Order: sequence, then C-alpha cells, then structure tokens
Amino acid sequence: MLKEIHEQPRAVSAVLDHHIDRQSEKIKLETLGFGESHEAYKKLDRIFIVACGTSYYAAMVGKYLLETWARIPVEIDIASEFRYRKPIINEKTLVVTISQSGETADTLAALRLAKTSQAMTLSLCNVQKSSIDREADGHLYMQSGPEIGVASTKAFMSSLAVLNVWALGVAKVRGTLTAQLESEQIRHLLAIPSQLEVVLSYDKYFSEAAAELKKFKGFLYMGRGTQYPIAMEGALKLKELAYYHAEGYAAGEMKHGPLALIDENMAVVMLAPQDQWYEKTLSNLEEVRARGGQVISIGTGDNHKLKEISRYYLSLPKSSWATDPLLSVVPLQLMAYHLASELGYDVDQPRNLAKSVTVE
Repeated sequence: MLKEIHEQPRAVSAVLDHHIDRQSEKIKLETLGFGESHEAYKKLDRIFIVACGTSYYAAMVGKYLLETWARIPVEIDIASEFRYRKPIINEKTLVVTISQSGETADTLAALRLAKTSQAMTLSLCNVQKSSIDREADGHLYMQSGPEIGVASTKAFMSSLAVLNVWALGVAKVRGTLTAQLESEQIRHLLAIPSQLEVVLSYDKYFSEAAAELKKFKGFLYMGRGTQYPIAMEGALKLKELAYYHAEGYAAGEMKHGPLALIDENMAVVMLAPQDQWYEKTLSNLEEVRARGGQVISIGTGDNHKLKEISRYYLSLPKSSWATDPLLSVVPLQLMAYHLASELGYDVDQPRNLAKSVTVE
C-alpha cells in the first residue's frame, strides 16, 4: 500500500499525458470516451454517476466539477441502490460507472440496467477489457497500473484526475467553458504531480505521530464542497485499515448530530484548504475547539489561524477548489496507513475485505 501511495504522482501524470496537450494547455477532445464523436454530450439533459465504496466518493467530487463547469444536472448513486430502484433514465441520460477492477457486481448490474433504458453508458475503469469496460458504450481509463493493496489509493487518485479533465472536456463541448478557465484549471492540474511529491513528505510525520493518534477513541472527518467526499474517503480508509470507528461528514452538518460526540478523546480531522468554503469551515473548527475536540487540520500554506486552533496542522501547496482533493487525500491515506501499522495490522490485506467485490 505504501508503495502505491508513493506511485500517485506518476499515476496522475499518466492521466494528464493522455488527456491534455501540454503545449497548448488544452483538453484533447478525442479522449472524452467516445472517440471523435462529441454530439452525444450536447444532447444530454442529465448524468448519473454510479459506483461503490471509494469510487463513489470520487463520483461525489465529479458531481461538483460537472455541475459547476458543464452546467448539467448530475446525480450520484451507490450501485447497489441504483440497481434496485426505478431510476428515471432515457436516451438523453448518460450513466457513468466507476470501478477500479471493472468487475464490481453491483456496478455491472447498474450498467446493464441503464442499457435496457437506452441510456448512453460510459465506464471509468483501471482494467481494460474488464466486463464493465467491454459492455459500456464509451470508455475512460484510470491509467494507474496494477493496484494490489485492498484499500484503494492510486486508483482513487487517478479517478479524481480523470474526472477533472473529463468534466472540463464535457464543459468545452457544451460551450460552457471559457478559454481562460480551461487554461487556469489545466495549469493547476499540471502542477499536481510535483505538489504531490511535497505532500508525500508527511509520510515520516505520521510514522512518528501514530503512537499519539492511536490514543483517541474515534475520529470525525469533516469538510465542505469538494472536501466533503474526501472527508468520507479518509474515514473509510481508517475503518478499512485501522478498524477504528470513523465518520465522514459535511462540516455544515456538525450541529445536526456529530457535535454530541465531540470531547477531549475525539479527534476531528478538518479539511480546510483556502477555497470558497474556507471561512465557513473555520467557523465549524472554532466550535470543535470550544468543546474540547482534538483538531487535526489540513489547510493551504502557512496558515497561522489554523495552526493556532489545531493540535496538529498539515500544510498543502496552493491549488484550486477542483484539484485540492488530489492533495488533501494523501495525508489521510498516510495517517490510516501508519496508524494501522502502529497497531500491528496487515495494511495490504485488511480483515474481511476483498480487492474486487464480484458478488452482491
């Protein structure tokens, strides 16, 4: 797992090389999943993104990107729920299925359900020629290379990168993306691999901090906007690897229940990069501190305010709201890895879990 965490800069670079013309700083429209044909994107009136587990959290980030840039309604669904209800889909609907293995049983069933309703289908997989890849109409690839660790890291990272460039491309085809915004976002994306190398330096930090972190009774992960799915992904990693009770929440929901859990034995991991949600997140953090919660905050640069109100503060390089998730997830992966290692657990083969869920 640690090897795959450190392979993430290379995985993102592979995605960017495939989808971006670095010289012109433009999206290669022929890589949007349907070859040279883009007309289908223009006629769409809705997109569903269907996935399970970690891939579902990537889908949540994708919703923010698509709705902001392409101005099209996006619904996200857990595959095991989508397949057993009666989703309203037709020939003007695009159903995107995300699966690292391309063999996830519920996601494959969701894809087949979409096809019976004449919806256009697009797969995002890591394994070419897998069942989901073969049966979908269009194809995107994570470009991660083999991922062996059961808890996904670089496939999730690659999914975020693909969703970024794909959402920009869809917006461009639909005429909702300015040339200036395209160049700005591409510059942020092209900076990510080197920025990830910087964030990976927290490996040693968490190796040393794990002995203290294991004393907490539980962990609450919180964020707003694109950081909300990353909070949920961070909590999932801790559950998968260290077997702690951990929950991911939208920070604005804190007063609607989670606040009751906060005391001096509860660690609160707050994702607070310098984005459009920062001030609101900071307000939530003040409330956590006032109730004795032990704050681990992740922010942008040398943020003195976050340092002041946090027990631990981790700094991220400056990026955009769309690419911040690729940076902020790495400390959460490293924290889960080192905490599980400190407790003596097998991080590559967590108990009761399989790499690919091929049965219901």
